[in-house]
Amino acid sequence: MKSNLSIPLKLAQLSALCLMVACEPVAKSETVSVAVKNNLDFPRNEIVGVHIQDLSGVLKNNGENHLRVKKVGSQEYLRTQWMDNDQDGTNDELLFQADIAANASSEYVILVDSTKAPEESEVIAYSRLVPERTDDYTWENDKVAFRTYGPTGEKEALAGVPGSTLSSGIDLWLKRTNKAIINKWYKAHEANPGAYHKDRGEGYDPYHVGGSRGTGGIGIWENDSLLVSNNFTASRTLADGPLRTVFELDYAPWSAYGVKETKRITLDLGSNFSKFDISLSSEKEVPNYTVGITLHKNEGDAAINKEEGWFRHWETIDSSKVGEGVVVDPKIVKDAIAYKSDVTDQSNLFIVTKPQEKLSYYAGFAWQKSGQVSSVNDWEILLKQQAQILSNPLAVTIQESK
Repeated sequence: MKSNLSIPLKLAQLSALCLMVACEPVAKSETVSVAVKNNLDFPRNEIVGVHIQDLSGVLKNNGENHLRVKKVGSQEYLRTQWMDNDQDGTNDELLFQADIAANASSEYVILVDSTKAPEESEVIAYSRLVPERTDDYTWENDKVAFRTYGPTGEKEALAGVPGSTLSSGIDLWLKRTNKAIINKWYKAHEANPGAYHKDRGEGYDPYHVGGSRGTGGIGIWENDSLLVSNNFTASRTLADGPLRTVFELDYAPWSAYGVKETKRITLDLGSNFSKFDISLSSEKEVPNYTVGITLHKNEGDAAINKEEGWFRHWETIDSSKVGEGVVVDPKIVKDAIAYKSDVTDQSNLFIVTKPQEKLSYYAGFAWQKSGQVSSVNDWEILLKQQAQILSNPLAVTIQESK
């Protein structure tokens, strides 16, 4: 006869096994929480970076291309961009665009998802060298577009080639679409030279730079004269979007002071202002470095606010208004003047700064037809806000969790 004692024993063993399985810890996905705080009294929409060291847990056994960011309470993934800030071949920082109300915080979460990606968009920050039009370097985002001029343009200008430009000034392209236009406008130019000088619904290029500073070019102000460099000699694209574009421009030594200059220019999605970080050295001690805004034919209205560190021009181009401006830390400003001259391209609003090895400032504009501003007061508000943003960066708190 078989014993029934084995049945309870098996049941006990099965129960024990179930308990063991139930007690086994459940694996959870690693996530990173990001709190972004805005201490200013207006809403901000800015690019935020999370250093790769703060993502070590979520990246463990996961590829960088599978990281996703979403705002807490939303199911939609935000667009992201990896940055290799020191150009060593390894990514340093993950970028996303944060939207924060006035005097408030927003919460975001970084997680892994290999099944779904953010939607692509033609609304980007972007830049590139343009060899098909001599060698402009052009950059843009959803609000503004700029360009400046390279060595082939300089050679052609010195040879008297029509349409070429000898200038280290910064040109403005007036756009009224949030989509990218650089490639489209240059393609139109190839088929019909100068096509981008006519507005076909997206904007155009009516802005004259010549030998002026445009909006954001630099020089040395000395004896009522501005010493300047020629066109850039080399360029390097460090990041081409979609959230942030970064590039560098080198210049041949210029002036009797033997100034060596490398501009690093950054433009973020959502901003009217390019950030200029300029590395400078000289063979002789310089009296200053001066940032300029062209006054064109002295028919516009210039304003100087040294205390807050913003400087603006408001003028009519064709039948519409354009505001140009520079924002700089007021602690480095020595003087500022609206200098008017009868000589073509020599009238500029000059912001004279203390000489230093690294000069940083923001330069940008807003066009009335873009819908971003309707009056000079609107433009001044944007400048004042940019000055506050400069001194009050978003506070970012990061916490890794399971």
